Amino acid sequence: MSIKTVLHPVSDLAQAKAVYSALLGIAPQTDGSYYVGFDVEGQHIGLVPGGGPQGMAAPVAYWHVADIEATLAEVTAAGATVKEAAHDVGGGRLVATVTDPDGNVLGLLQDR
Repeated sequence: MSIKTVLHPVSDLAQAKAVYSALLGIAPQTDGSYYVGFDVEGQHIGLVPGGGPQGMAAPVAYWHVADIEATLAEVTAAGATVKEAAHDVGGGRLVATVTDPDGNVLGLLQDR
């Protein structure tokens, strides 16, 4: 298990894309009006306009896990609260978010 994906909410997608392209030294691998994604040495950086449908207000780090439902059960038993239930975002990729007892949002991601 490791953090391999970090999503950033952005207010101006074109401007953010320019900044991250300059920072990372590469063009995005995914470049759409709803999402821009960069893959750098096994790390995925995503830009989400307006925080996306999940209403992100701050960056969210996604832990890649082998079994998202089992991980959700473990972290909720330990005191986390489900913010966004596990759901497929395409290509068999499942994502979910929880909040820890201090309100920090933690992402979970499972590739099938």
